[in-house]
Amino acid sequence: MDMTISPEAAGWFKKELNLQAGDSIRLFPRYSSGGGLHPGFSLGIATEPPARPAVETVQGGLVFYMEEQDLWYMEGYSLSIVYIAGEDDIEYVYQPLSVAGQAE
Repeated sequence: MDMTISPEAAGWFKKELNLQAGDSIRLFPRYSSGGGLHPGFSLGIATEPPARPAVETVQGGLVFYMEEQDLWYMEGYSLSIVYIAGEDDIEYVYQPLSVAGQAE
């Protein structure tokens, strides 16, 4: 699983969550009425330090990560988080991985 965060998206997280360089953002599946990749689940966020990160990337001084037990949600996909200027919001973009593990 690959995870990329655009610089603008990292800036959005800093602004919206009042974060500083060195802070961490955990991405995790949460039960919801909406849906992302899996019906009944969506991607949640929490500002907490990693315990057992399986995927981690740094953008804009922030550490974005997913814990080992949460990787099932992204199995077969890569994740990009991008900023949508016209909406002043972020978007999660899921890209299917090929057999070799690279985004198609």
